[in-house]
Amino acid sequence: GWLFWRVMACGRRNRDSKRQVIIFLMCLSVCQSGAETLRYSLPEEMERDSFVADIAKDLGVSPSQLVARNARVVSEGNEQLFRLNQNTGVLTAKESLDREEICPQSDTCMIFFKIFLENPLQLVRGEVEIRDVNDNSPVFPEKEMVLEILETAPPGSRFPLESAQDQDVGSNGLQNYSLGSNSHFSLALETGKNGMKYAELVLQRQLDREEQREINLFITAIDGASPPRSGTAQVRILVMDANDNIPVFGREVYEARVAENSPPEHLVVRVTAADPDEGSYGKVRYTFTQTPERSRQLFDLNATTGEIRVAGNLDFEEGKTHEMVVKATDGGGLSAHCKVQVEILDMNDNAPEIALTSLTASIPEAAPPRTVVALFSVRDRDSRDNGRTECSIEGDLPFSLTPTFDNYYELRTNAALDRERTAEYNITITATDWGTTRLSSRKNLFVQILDVNDNSPEFTQEVYTMSVTENNSPMLRIGSVNATDADAGNNARINYALVRQEGKEKPDVSVSSENGDVYILRPMDYEEVRAFEVLVRATDGGSPPLSTQTVLRVVVRDENDNAPVVLHPSSDSSAATGELVPRWARADYLVAKVVAVDADAGQNAWLSYELAKATEPALFRVGLHNGEVRTVRAMSERDASRQRLVVLVRDQGQPSLSATATIGITLVDGFSDAHLQLSEEVPASEPDGPLTLYLIASLVCVSVLFLATAVAAVAVKVRRARQSEAESLPTFPKAATDSNAGSLPRSYLYDVCFATGTVNSEFRFLRPLLPCFPAGLPASQGEQRSSVCS
Repeated sequence: GWLFWRVMACGRRNRDSKRQVIIFLMCLSVCQSGAETLRYSLPEEMERDSFVADIAKDLGVSPSQLVARNARVVSEGNEQLFRLNQNTGVLTAKESLDREEICPQSDTCMIFFKIFLENPLQLVRGEVEIRDVNDNSPVFPEKEMVLEILETAPPGSRFPLESAQDQDVGSNGLQNYSLGSNSHFSLALETGKNGMKYAELVLQRQLDREEQREINLFITAIDGASPPRSGTAQVRILVMDANDNIPVFGREVYEARVAENSPPEHLVVRVTAADPDEGSYGKVRYTFTQTPERSRQLFDLNATTGEIRVAGNLDFEEGKTHEMVVKATDGGGLSAHCKVQVEILDMNDNAPEIALTSLTASIPEAAPPRTVVALFSVRDRDSRDNGRTECSIEGDLPFSLTPTFDNYYELRTNAALDRERTAEYNITITATDWGTTRLSSRKNLFVQILDVNDNSPEFTQEVYTMSVTENNSPMLRIGSVNATDADAGNNARINYALVRQEGKEKPDVSVSSENGDVYILRPMDYEEVRAFEVLVRATDGGSPPLSTQTVLRVVVRDENDNAPVVLHPSSDSSAATGELVPRWARADYLVAKVVAVDADAGQNAWLSYELAKATEPALFRVGLHNGEVRTVRAMSERDASRQRLVVLVRDQGQPSLSATATIGITLVDGFSDAHLQLSEEVPASEPDGPLTLYLIASLVCVSVLFLATAVAAVAVKVRRARQSEAESLPTFPKAATDSNAGSLPRSYLYDVCFATGTVNSEFRFLRPLLPCFPAGLPASQGEQRSSVCS
């Protein structure tokens, strides 16, 4: 105890040596558990909860340590005789102990127990000797014993008497006999091999039947206690007439062996006594005398034949030998005695008994190998090989058995545990003895494996792709992400969250932390954002938590929310000053081209053109997909010189959206004719003023349109270059100034030149340029650019 507290003091002074102290204490406890034995003594018949010992004092520990280490006492066998108070460290008897009931016919009565302490594991053996108290008096089997003695019996003849029985032992047991005063007999004492005292009457003076037919004596059995206890019986001696031959046994001692659990009526031995007398004096009868009551219950003696047979259940564990005395008496009252010694042979009739002492019902899956799970003992009441046992575990389990001492075994882990593979083990321990016919017993132990957070969440997909139609309502659910965790409990409880991205404080989506549902936070615009990606993290509830990430890609679906935009002709241009068509134009002559774009995508951006209104509907037609206005037939003199066309541009969305373009067409033979037609509306005093003004205005408009188209083309190319890294979908312009965008099948560029110093010039169409196909349109609908020069 002094060494224990010195070590603890050193541990408090030096925190760095804490681990060495714990290892030293564990070694010290194991050494103590194997070497220390507590011995106590207790008189029998003490009251309930009587004091036995101060365990805390004897072990050198405080009661608080007994509580902290979960100290408990275990008695050998099924019945627990003692109780340990952890708060005081006092060991008391649960019930009043009767030595004669616990240890019958045993001089020394020892009760063994063990004290178990945990953290660290320590086992202390103890024994309590139950001291005998003189609480039983000697008792004769019969209150009256009758002896028939021939009057011719010579002095010195001995006559055995029934022995008294005293359940006490030692000095409290039967020690002496005394005989009442008389003139014929004295008392002789004998001691058997088992230490039992026997009394015999010794004839001191010749009997005379004619003088005294019956003699009454009193014999007293006395124990050795102080004050002594005693028991008395009467001995009636009947003086018989002369019978000069007594029965004679063939042997003084009969020895026999019989296996335990032999069936009833099994013949053990036969004793025989011969008497040469005739008549009733020669007939011999056999009886037990000086035989313990237990032996009389187990064996039956045939009074006529002398056969001793099994009458009860022989048990080697209760008694290994039985010693009996058989008296043979003839008809004249003469008798002889022999001893019968029966040895009980052990049979393997007791299966091993498994007694569980300590069990850890649940251990963490991270427990290291060699972790103690249970402590149990094995007991077999048989002897020799029949009592030797061995233990094993059924099945291929990560557990092993380690024998310790006194038939105790430790159940330990021998491999790493994985709760995700096996959450609970049903361990069957089999104990088998070494008998010829081997007996065994089994005990099942249930051990639950506690979860440790050793598995990260796993998403069901590496990349989740979800879609949403633009102009959606806020907080619209578009799908969910899902992750699983092989752990259990809080270790498998998963929370979802978005991974914050640099430069974007307000994400467009949110993820439910509980179920992984994905919601769009605001209305989306396909024309602004066509797809984006975010990272979603799944974190479990373990300590420390484990997490994993996945990619969430959101694709915005287009909605037909943009009407076609007409780039050419411009809506603010005058229809009267529109296209000039020569009178000599033939059928299928290209008059003009309607240029329109749609900011939507796919089918919503597919445009079709149709002629809505015309001055002469049969004179012109519009290409369904390219917007080209061409003549249906050749021009004639009857056709009006001024034509007005309204072209309807419609997309293919549901519902369809549309726009209109108005084209003014003037039929001319030459620019002089055009001048004459235009000069009709101006004063004659200024014949060249209005036409010149219109031509200059047209040239300015064409130049401005060309410059705007060039600037828009450069801007669109720069924008596409920036967006090509993140998006592969095409981008459409939102304004009519983006002349290079749209879904036009073919575009034309017109160069108008006038000869210097003359009003009459030609307006001619020259060769087309190479086609330029915008992304997303087929080659059949590509743009064509033409140039006209003088």
